[in-house]
Amino acid sequence: MKGGSEVFDAVTSVAFSPDGQTLVRGSYDEPIELYNWRTGKVIKKLSRASSKLWSVAISPDGKLLATGPLLEEDAKNEKDTTIKLWNLDTGMLLGALKGHSSDVRSIAFSPDGLTIASSSHDKTIKLWRVNTGELLYTFYGHTNNVTSVAFNPDGKTLASGSDDLTIKLWSLNSRKLIRTLKGHSAQVLSVAFSPDGQTLVSSSGWNEVSRIAENSIKLWNPKTGELQRTLTGHLSWVWCLAISPDGQTLASGSYDNSIRLWNLRTGELLQTLTGHSNWVYSVAFSPDGQTLASGGPDSSALQNLW
Repeated sequence: MKGGSEVFDAVTSVAFSPDGQTLVRGSYDEPIELYNWRTGKVIKKLSRASSKLWSVAISPDGKLLATGPLLEEDAKNEKDTTIKLWNLDTGMLLGALKGHSSDVRSIAFSPDGLTIASSSHDKTIKLWRVNTGELLYTFYGHTNNVTSVAFNPDGKTLASGSDDLTIKLWSLNSRKLIRTLKGHSAQVLSVAFSPDGQTLVSSSGWNEVSRIAENSIKLWNPKTGELQRTLTGHLSWVWCLAISPDGQTLASGSYDNSIRLWNLRTGELLQTLTGHSNWVYSVAFSPDGQTLASGGPDSSALQNLW
């Protein structure tokens, strides 16, 4: 794996284009940046409009970029809670998805690229039609911030993680709750499906009530809800997760300033990456699985390509 860094402002989210040529980063204060990490050149910068960013996601065909806002609690102006859609090739703003009333913490495109799922601090998950921007459905059930959403690769199930300590699995056909997974003793910060859809991974952090940090990763069977394995080793909140395209390696980023690589099948810790000097907010594998991008408040911005 490759290593390197450049300096940008606090990076909250990173994503690779499907062809592996472009890395997109969202941050607190800088423009959205499209970066050719192989050549080291910035392709283009997109205005963030009025919001800091929590999340970025790229459509499966590589044509669209979706961005979700992070709101400032002391903002004096009217708060922008819309999801923005951009043409990734031209950088043109195509539209805004209006419906959430708070931060949009996570965004995901469905495997067929026709639907966007978003999760918010307004305690809801919303489904949107990509080509029209129409709000299709709102899932209710979580009792606190919904921090993460992920589509099962079969496109039939959506997983959501929340500060209410639970993970919920939703049917995209019936749009009903399939089951609630309980096992974390702290806020669920991230969820991710393996490429074959047979494993759901979740990570946790801090419990505001007990004032205790869990700092664990859990592997679940999404069909049965069975907890298969718990991975421990991080010294602080496990903020983000990514699974390699071949389904062999799990990457986890933490408030302990490290990224850990795990064998997804056995749970073995393979490597600890310590290039960050601050929290790790986001991790993403390149489509060929050979490169890992990460971002955090230390402003590392080739996002430490390992």
